[in-house]
Amino acid sequence: MFFTDSSYLGIDPTAGRKPFAYAALNDQLHLTALGRGSLDEVLAFMAGQHQAIVAVCAPPRPSQHLMGRAQVRDNLSPPPRPGRYTDFRVAEYMLRQHGISCYKTPSDEKSCPNWMKMGFHLYNRLERMGYHAFPARKHSLQWLEVYPHASYCSLLGRVPLPKNTLEGRIQRQLVLYQQKMDLPDPMELIKGITPGRLLEGDWPLENLYSQGELDALVAAYTAWQAANHPKQVTALGDASEGVVILPVAELKRHY
Repeated sequence: MFFTDSSYLGIDPTAGRKPFAYAALNDQLHLTALGRGSLDEVLAFMAGQHQAIVAVCAPPRPSQHLMGRAQVRDNLSPPPRPGRYTDFRVAEYMLRQHGISCYKTPSDEKSCPNWMKMGFHLYNRLERMGYHAFPARKHSLQWLEVYPHASYCSLLGRVPLPKNTLEGRIQRQLVLYQQKMDLPDPMELIKGITPGRLLEGDWPLENLYSQGELDALVAAYTAWQAANHPKQVTALGDASEGVVILPVAELKRHY
């Protein structure tokens, strides 16, 4: 184990007035914080951490165009066909080889969507606060990149249901609950849905987390797994442009 009495944080850059969803776990996988906030609010929370790994649901920088280099392409398994995937990051190519769909990170920051730009800014601020790229054994403050959709694929062993649906949210919360995270059991929510409650429009959803919260939670879990069980995570990509960490020791050939 890298740390004792550590915090494991997941941060999901989105959009809106409070553009960051965040979650924090302790060593026992108990939820210590969950919410949304501005960049300054999130950084203020993180400034109080003495030992922490922060998992960010965004790439740390624009694509460095490594997939345009022959020596990089030739070392991949399988190597991409000539002219294909030249505008992807290495991590994104590797995810797609496992059947995991993912975004494409542009090489020009101006062409990146706003949530990516928010992520770039967050990483920059983290490094100014003393956070270092994982793994950095001599440093008590570290960051790593995660991709929530890929994390859920790896934990479930299949592509999850759409996250903007009720069943997709229940599925995600259930798989986190099964990882021994201290979360409400979503199956209890289902038991509480009766014909009478449906007819009255009384849905017992107070214990079911939102899309952004679920993405932040799986990111926080990935940070915990990376710190406490480093042999039980998979790293995809190249450190010069971004390495995606997944919370399982081995990926299926195809999802």
